[in-house]
Amino acid sequence: MKIVTLGEIMLRLSPAGAERIVQADSFCVQYGGAEANVAVALAGWGAEAFFASKVPYGEIGQSAVNALKRYGVDTKFVLRGGERLGLYYLEQGAGQRPSKVIYDRKGSAFACSAAEEYDFDALFAGADWFHLTGITPALGENVQKIAESACRAAKRAGAKISFDLNYRSSLWSKEEAKRAFDVLLGYTDVCITNESQMRDFYGIMPAAREEGCGYAARFLKEKFGVGYTAFTYRKTVGTGETVCGALSDGTASYMSDEFAVAGVERIGSGDAFAAGLIYSLCGGEPLRAAVRFAAAASCLKNTVRGDFCLLDKEEIAEFAQGKKYFGVKR
Repeated sequence: MKIVTLGEIMLRLSPAGAERIVQADSFCVQYGGAEANVAVALAGWGAEAFFASKVPYGEIGQSAVNALKRYGVDTKFVLRGGERLGLYYLEQGAGQRPSKVIYDRKGSAFACSAAEEYDFDALFAGADWFHLTGITPALGENVQKIAESACRAAKRAGAKISFDLNYRSSLWSKEEAKRAFDVLLGYTDVCITNESQMRDFYGIMPAAREEGCGYAARFLKEKFGVGYTAFTYRKTVGTGETVCGALSDGTASYMSDEFAVAGVERIGSGDAFAAGLIYSLCGGEPLRAAVRFAAAASCLKNTVRGDFCLLDKEEIAEFAQGKKYFGVKR
């Protein structure tokens, strides 16, 4: 299966452990970004995963590309040029203190790129799937044009399109986001979202959680022609958390088990869910199995530091089926 993603890969700087940024005298260097994270997970599971973007010439841009190549992502459609690589700082939370992300990506090579620079017909030749998130169009009107041009090319190539709303309030307003979402949902086959986003953007407020995904799926199918809608849920239980997912075609809805989260980092867990869903649906798995695998991937990603979901599909499948290992697996 050939799967294409498009977005910005960023340099990530984070203090050691759960230190605050104001305490830090050194930072750990890693790379990540929503669509790049999805590409890494899919490449690790054996898919032909392509990532399209733009990074500056020089060592920093090359290091970002190398981070993707290391895990098997095809980067031949990553353009070179521009002034800088996008950057974000991550302060890991601890106990009741949440994690915090500070973006520094204004004027980045990708954010300043134009749709005309990308050879979309070549990128999508033979593609089965295209994945995009709402973080990408948040970077500016020119990037919204890139996103829509990519969706049109994906449709011409016969690829399915998944769109994760992934709203980031620090990047744009809800009014700006909704205008872009309305356009991109018109191309979307699989929408990935959650209860709060559907409430805030489309006024959907079902009485019970079990109704939410199916209700949203019917709305999105009628308004935009979306084929499937997936929800992610994260719930606090005492001092811990659980995650689960739901998937609906508007007629039938399926929920995964709730998986208890015991991990070291939350960043990238939503992207792991998206990757799990894409991998399963593109591979022809039934909806129930697809959402179970996606939710299990999301849960286990919390055990891996960094943005990338570096988990074998066999590990995820076993966990999804209820197999749990404690101590050392030999």
